[in-house]
Amino acid sequence: MSGQLSPAPPRRRPWPAFLLQERRRPERIRNRPGAWWLAVATVCFGAFMGQLDASIVTLTYGSLRTEFHAPLAAVEWVSLAYLLALVALLVPVGRLADAHGRKLFYLYGFVVFTASSAACGLAPVLGALIGFRVVQAVGAAMMQANSVALVATSAPRDRMRTALGVQAAAQALGLALGPTIGGALVSTLGWRWVFGINVPIGLVALIAGQYLLPRTRNRNRRPGFDWPGIALLALATTAALLGVSAASGLAVPGWGAAVLFAVAVAAGWGFAVRQGRTSAPLIDLALLRPRAVSAGLLGALCGYLVLFGPLVLVPVVLTGAGSSELAAGLVLTALPAGFAIAATGADRLLPRGMTDRGRCLLGAAVCAGTLGVLLAVPLDEAWLTPLLAVLGIGLGVFMPANNALIMGAVPSSSAGTGGGLVNMARGLGTALGVALVTLALHLSSHDGPRWALVLLLAVAASAVLAAWSSPRRNR
Repeated sequence: MSGQLSPAPPRRRPWPAFLLQERRRPERIRNRPGAWWLAVATVCFGAFMGQLDASIVTLTYGSLRTEFHAPLAAVEWVSLAYLLALVALLVPVGRLADAHGRKLFYLYGFVVFTASSAACGLAPVLGALIGFRVVQAVGAAMMQANSVALVATSAPRDRMRTALGVQAAAQALGLALGPTIGGALVSTLGWRWVFGINVPIGLVALIAGQYLLPRTRNRNRRPGFDWPGIALLALATTAALLGVSAASGLAVPGWGAAVLFAVAVAAGWGFAVRQGRTSAPLIDLALLRPRAVSAGLLGALCGYLVLFGPLVLVPVVLTGAGSSELAAGLVLTALPAGFAIAATGADRLLPRGMTDRGRCLLGAAVCAGTLGVLLAVPLDEAWLTPLLAVLGIGLGVFMPANNALIMGAVPSSSAGTGGGLVNMARGLGTALGVALVTLALHLSSHDGPRWALVLLLAVAASAVLAAWSSPRRNR
């Protein structure tokens, strides 16, 4: 009718705002009794993808050395550059996700990771590959800083250890398939396909996450951001690992390695001092005060160092003895396969009343005992396969319980930051596993593998001590 105004059409939000908002799950999914399992399963995509990438890349070292005419100390930076960027970004990204939405950061992490994986597969020179790996680490940080937090906030509190065990099993599955898939791809299609495999997995995970992950319920908008702290942390970790690489055969003069270690110590001291004085610290020192958190983070670093050290050591030892990359990958698969079995089956096999602390002690002791046996036997396929499986079982008992101790002591409003700390410890442990094993192999071509095992045994003993010092009363 004339004279009547038609109702105004609903206003649409501008597209940049739409891209910065978390999408709700469909109601039929949100109201399902087991909806939290769907969220955990979706997070497992990222856990699987990150660990597949971490384990698969070590199988490319030989091909990269041949194609780019580079020493092992240079090629290892395909892993170390990724890990350094990851370590520097995990905590700040976790804080940003706590404030602006964990689902949002998680999904955009998949976008960055998948696109940069394709770029890595097309890299023309070693320097470009290392650069693309840094970009890949940005996406990985957006995923990994939120993965533990998404599991911890989605699952009921009494099921958190089980949910974290499933996530750990997904990580282990990625680790388990990585050596086998990596060996097969490198032996047949070439090293570039090692990165290309991430693309289809990433696309599936991106679609699943959009519909199955819950929106962030509690947000923690802290004022300010500690950019100098990020710079000091990145400088300390980079200088320390560059110093280790210089000692491992990188083309750096001897005095340069000493300077790098001095810079690492100074930057680390500066970072610690700043975190205690700034009003907006990168790492809230109050989160580290509970013994469950501080001891747990030390245990996480030790555990991942023990997990990733053999991923470098075993392929070098076996291919050096004449085995193919595929054969080395198949042997190495026993380690993460044992991890997956223990991470998913520990609740059924261990006594119900066994605490997380008790599980940590048991798992770390199994790791230390297995590494002691490896020191006494020949490092061939017959011995390595069963002993790596037992080592994986020990780690599979240790890791989920250790992570549950940490996250159980962190307030839910800081779950992203707590998850970032867990993953930062994992990144540091992984980087040190790569760098220190490479150093041991460089220092002695004959006894290098034995020295690497001595190092891993000492680290496993440190994990036992960390578990022992954690609180006696826990879930």
